[in-house]
Amino acid sequence: MDFIDSVKLKYKQLDVLGQLIATVVVVNLVIYLASLLYQPIWSWFALPAGFIEPLLQPWAFITYGFLHGGIFHLLINMYILYIMGQFLLNLFTGKQLLSLFWAGVLAGGLAFTAVSAIFTEFLFNTQLVGASAGVFAVVFFVCTYMPDHEIRLFFVLNVKLKYLALVFLGFDLIAIFTGVNAGGSIAHLGGAALGYYAATRMKDGIDVLTGVSAAGDWLGNLFKSSGKPAKKSKMKTVYKSANKKKAAGNPKDQQARIDAILDKISASGYDSLSRAEKDFLFKAGKE
Repeated sequence: MDFIDSVKLKYKQLDVLGQLIATVVVVNLVIYLASLLYQPIWSWFALPAGFIEPLLQPWAFITYGFLHGGIFHLLINMYILYIMGQFLLNLFTGKQLLSLFWAGVLAGGLAFTAVSAIFTEFLFNTQLVGASAGVFAVVFFVCTYMPDHEIRLFFVLNVKLKYLALVFLGFDLIAIFTGVNAGGSIAHLGGAALGYYAATRMKDGIDVLTGVSAAGDWLGNLFKSSGKPAKKSKMKTVYKSANKKKAAGNPKDQQARIDAILDKISASGYDSLSRAEKDFLFKAGKE
């Protein structure tokens, strides 16, 4: 097995979250190295400020999410995505994670474009780079969906997710009003707003990101080598997972158990679940 085949195998062995992180890192590296040889390449994929230029390179509303301003910018984004993405995958599918992340990137890009076009003297950013808007979409989705769940910070401090979200929000508001990376913070808030809205609707059993998933499936089908249309894949939540017949157990009983576990999370947080309940919910979300 040659090196390329080995890399492909290792990539396929990763879960959706690992593949997303690996893709962002590799694409960022490739574009960075290419820009060393020909500097304008970077600007082709970054999202320019204003209104006219983004219209001339619409792909940049997505591709800017691959680029980062430095190694620290990349590492901190991927670290937060890894931590919060695991929470999300405990309850929902990999496709929903991808849809939420890229919808957050798009929302952040649109927010940056709108503000930079209207308030031309307010932002110092001439272009936008970074996956932060997508990361914030995941962060605020998780913090909204399970606000009382606690996370340990710096190995010593337990903080409820709703307070962590407020800290992120506070830092970005300070950055906006002090002019420190105001453009980036506007994009963060765009992604955060998308994540918050998606979570509030998901609590009602409504997945507002199905359109993003359908668009992703359509794009994927364009690159199918077989020429046969891929089987449609609908997004699902743990609310609907019991609609499919399972090898054991009554679907109605399983749905009732899912609803009871979700009610327990809303009332007491994710940590209040027993190990058996966590395992059951995790398996239900993957089906």
